[in-house]
Amino acid sequence: MDLGIGIVSRTSQIQNPKSKIVMPTRVKICGVTRPDDARLAVELGAAALGFNFYPPSPRYIAPGAAAAIIRELPPLVTTVGVFADETDAARVAGVAREAGVTAIQVHGPRFPAAGAQEEFRGFRLIRAVAMRDGFKPEELGTLKAEAFLLDAYDPNLRGGTGKTFDWDLAREAKRYGTIILAGGLTPENVGEAIRQVRPFAVDVASGVESAPGVKDPVKLEAFFRAVHEAECND
Repeated sequence: MDLGIGIVSRTSQIQNPKSKIVMPTRVKICGVTRPDDARLAVELGAAALGFNFYPPSPRYIAPGAAAAIIRELPPLVTTVGVFADETDAARVAGVAREAGVTAIQVHGPRFPAAGAQEEFRGFRLIRAVAMRDGFKPEELGTLKAEAFLLDAYDPNLRGGTGKTFDWDLAREAKRYGTIILAGGLTPENVGEAIRQVRPFAVDVASGVESAPGVKDPVKLEAFFRAVHEAECND
């Protein structure tokens, strides 16, 4: 499946009698606020960059500032507008258009109404799902989105929690849609996360930062190296 946020999913395979090719896990760097961080992430191999438009977030970026960064990116990099606790689909779409992102990622606890698809026409939709106690993967079958971003639950934070969750749930969730794995990923644990879950993509923010919204070049490089090593040692 091609989501428009990168190449075909890891679980999609091209087969012939002599070979079996599995596409690599994609990487999304979220909470981008600085042009230099965006450039380095792309140089290292990021498939997607996330821009946080939730004002209370320490990683918030104004739509105009995000647009300035996005204009300087090379082609084929997916740009994702991140929204939280939004019910006004028209406002979300307006901010996304102003920034020039190509995908919209929505977090709870409140979400745009079911009829938001019309407002979101032209954008790929990623639905963030907090892994609360008692979460059942089959719940994803009732939601409409082109990918699900699975993140750790925190009663006070809308993403960027720095917490992990039970990866067995993420592995089971692949039966119900395309999975982007988030939640407490770091250079130290992302390799094991990939080996256990085999997600379409991994998403990281706080795990590669020196401060909220400020990416650490050493941690970024280590994260991409760990992803590569997990693929090569498969």
